[in-house]
Amino acid sequence: MQNELQINQFSSHLFWDVDSSNINFEKNKTWLIQRVLEYGLINDWMLISEYYGIDDIAQTAILLKHLDKKSVSFISALSGIPKEKFLCCTTSQLTPKYWNL
Repeated sequence: MQNELQINQFSSHLFWDVDSSNINFEKNKTWLIQRVLEYGLINDWMLISEYYGIDDIAQTAILLKHLDKKSVSFISALSGIPKEKFLCCTTSQLTPKYWNL
């Protein structure tokens, strides 16, 4: 949380469904981290990793109920935390998917 972060530094496609002027980097931390992990570009990743730090991002990602497999693998490799520790890998959906995508 060392650098001052501005919302206009992020890729605009991350905020297709929200008013980006209302995003608070502390209140919306979990949402922002998940959005960047799943849809962000490398520049977006660099911004949050400088702002929050890898450890804080990993601890937040561990508690996410939904996170795609690539994002889990990415943050697992960077943080050294096994995939089995992530909530999204240990909880099953009530309605299983028909296709394994």
